[in-house]
Amino acid sequence: MDTLNIIKETKLIAILRNANPDDVLPIVRTLYKAGVRAIEVTMNSPKALASIDLIANEMKGKVVVGAGTVLDAESARLAILSGATFILSPTVNKETIRMTKKYGVVSIPGALTPTEILEAYEYGGDIIKVFPTTTMGPSYIKDLQGPLPHIPLLPTGGVDLNNVADFIKAGAVGVGLGSALVNTKVETSDEYHDELEKTAQAFYNKVHLEKGRA
Repeated sequence: MDTLNIIKETKLIAILRNANPDDVLPIVRTLYKAGVRAIEVTMNSPKALASIDLIANEMKGKVVVGAGTVLDAESARLAILSGATFILSPTVNKETIRMTKKYGVVSIPGALTPTEILEAYEYGGDIIKVFPTTTMGPSYIKDLQGPLPHIPLLPTGGVDLNNVADFIKAGAVGVGLGSALVNTKVETSDEYHDELEKTAQAFYNKVHLEKGRA
């Protein structure tokens, strides 16, 4: 599976932060049923590396799995060895990007200002995570497209069902979805998975069915 193309085609990265390790695989299977093909497990989650390994093996050929909240090169290396095919960071760290590219996986460093975004891209970032976009909104992505139209942008933080289509229309190649999609603070159940599938399907429809509408 070509990770970069999958992210750009499906446009949704589901972020699993602090999920119960026992819930990870059932959650990923539910997301897969709704069309989500890219899963991020944050490195500050319990048993993060084990979860990445589990998803990489049990969902091979169905989803691509990456590590998020990667703050240093060694964490990136460990995640890649566990099966991560993309690495996301909240900041620009040259050594982390370099390590990621050394192993031939997709690098998605986080940046906010135009200077940071350009720097991250020049260091080798394949996609730049614009973070946080909670207060910036879709218009900021559109503004960045003016001087930086060649840089693929992935807004993360503050993306929800009300604005996700607007972020795509503004020029984002995809979005990172955290608690607006996967709420890991509540106990899972059949009802939880039913609701998760409905929410994921709603995000998928917003991105793919409403794209380009006025």
